[in-house]
Amino acid sequence: MALLRATDAEFRRRWWIFGAIFGVSFLPAAIDHVPAGARLAAAVASAAHCTPTLGLHVVFGAAALALLAAAALRTWGSAYLGREVVHDQAIHAQVLHADGPYRHVRNPLYLGNIVLAATMGLIAPVSGFVLILAAVPVFCYRLIGREQAALEAQQGEPFRAYMRAVPRLWPSLRARLPPSGGRPDWRSGLAAEAFFWSYALGLALFALTLNVIWVFAGVVASPLCSALAGRAMRKPKA
Repeated sequence: MALLRATDAEFRRRWWIFGAIFGVSFLPAAIDHVPAGARLAAAVASAAHCTPTLGLHVVFGAAALALLAAAALRTWGSAYLGREVVHDQAIHAQVLHADGPYRHVRNPLYLGNIVLAATMGLIAPVSGFVLILAAVPVFCYRLIGREQAALEAQQGEPFRAYMRAVPRLWPSLRARLPPSGGRPDWRSGLAAEAFFWSYALGLALFALTLNVIWVFAGVVASPLCSALAGRAMRKPKA
């Protein structure tokens, strides 16, 4: 079980570790200049007897739709947690959230991370894509294990009952619990996920135009959007 649980140091540095996984995965691009998504698009075009351009639109269009859905899911979850909790280095185990997406899946934010990994992997070489698909879900499961242990220690039987009722990572279409009265703060949720929306919109524009500048713009703008959203959150509401 210890192998499925991240250490406190891993949890505090989780964003750096995610960044390192992606960074290493793109290193093979120095010798393999064809992204995994382009190879997949060529296979789709061949199987469907359509043009390679249409294959690219189909593959990256599907990826963009999946990523936009993941961004919406993460925003929904973050609206109940709050930006401070989502971006904090510490584990918050004092409150059990069982509203919104948490009635369908216990870890909607990590599910969003895995979707992001799969879509971002499409612009990496095939070897990098494979590494991303292997490393990111494993690390997410380790982070879930760490949070789960803290929540179980803090909440006891109520959290164990919650674990029995709600799936860990793959959501149920039907809500497994009645609402508990929590109210979402959509301003905080959007601020927490500004970086995610930036990349999702960049990928969507690339899927429409096939101009790679939109992918890079979405990635580069992500930290700026996150910083601006955080600054906006510190201002009093009108």
